[in-house]
Amino acid sequence: MKIKVKDDNIKNVVIDIANSLGIDYEESPHEYCVRLSEEFGSGYIRSFQFDFGIGVIEADYLLKKDFHFELEKGIIHPLKIIFNRESGFYHKFKSNEDFNEIRRLENVMVASTPKNNHFFKIPEGTPICIFSIEINRKLFEEKIESFLTNMNEDLIELFRDVNGINQFYYKNYYSLEISKFISEFTECELTGFMRQVYLEGKVYEILTHQLQQYLDDLNEPDKRLILRQATIESIEEAVSIIKEEIDSIGNIVKLAKRVGLNQNTLQNGFKQLYKTSVNEYIKNFRIDTAKDLLESSNLNITEITYKVGINSRSYFAKLFKKRFGVNPKQYLNQVRNKKEDSKSA
Repeated sequence: MKIKVKDDNIKNVVIDIANSLGIDYEESPHEYCVRLSEEFGSGYIRSFQFDFGIGVIEADYLLKKDFHFELEKGIIHPLKIIFNRESGFYHKFKSNEDFNEIRRLENVMVASTPKNNHFFKIPEGTPICIFSIEINRKLFEEKIESFLTNMNEDLIELFRDVNGINQFYYKNYYSLEISKFISEFTECELTGFMRQVYLEGKVYEILTHQLQQYLDDLNEPDKRLILRQATIESIEEAVSIIKEEIDSIGNIVKLAKRVGLNQNTLQNGFKQLYKTSVNEYIKNFRIDTAKDLLESSNLNITEITYKVGINSRSYFAKLFKKRFGVNPKQYLNQVRNKKEDSKSA
């Protein structure tokens, strides 16, 4: 499905999408929201407007069909700082033939020229979660002008391009710190004036850290201070170790050392990527693996208990029942009864 949206004011982005889909939008002070109807999928796209031409578009949805967005220039294209929190989606400039994928936990700083619209391709059937800071540089100039002289030359040129004449594209993995700030923004439960002030403060925290990260990326890889993709890869390596060595996995300190991280970084990374602690992840994987073994192997419960790295059968039974509502013996009997019923049938 192809949708054209005016890329001038974040309020109009939401309104244009709602009008294109033939659905209503919600409006509250400084915020607009469109919720997808069942025909198109589920979820929402929301916009937040702040002073000095800075705003946010937050999207969290699952589509039933591919969407193709063309962001048409209004007065000028805003500078976009897009953070991808979930599955990959695709972007290109109108002048380009091919789309570039923006993968999970990547972000792009992107600005286009007056005749070169943005195109976004959003695939169906995959969870999409996007957080985008949108900056009208003509309005933002008053806010940032006195600080520009202390910035890197590339950033000076980027923010002084208030008429959007030059194309700009930067992509990298964003930091866990930025991920935390985005979560604090999206999970805010304040209302009224306090909500507006809190959210605006979070946007500037995210923007500040993003600019620091951009400067950090100009350094040689071994001199960069902000951990991003290397951290994520190390955390994914830790997950692989857990899965491969579930029967003998050591403590968190040893695991962190094996993947080249300190314990706090490993814990924070698991909370950001998997929404749980390392110990909880290990415990859940052990119980899920045990359930699979009860269903598919001829091992007895004691053998399975040791195979998933738990030394106490009673403790294993307690964890299993807490997760699945029955103890391992009851579950094994259920599995065997189903197999016998299927054979007799």
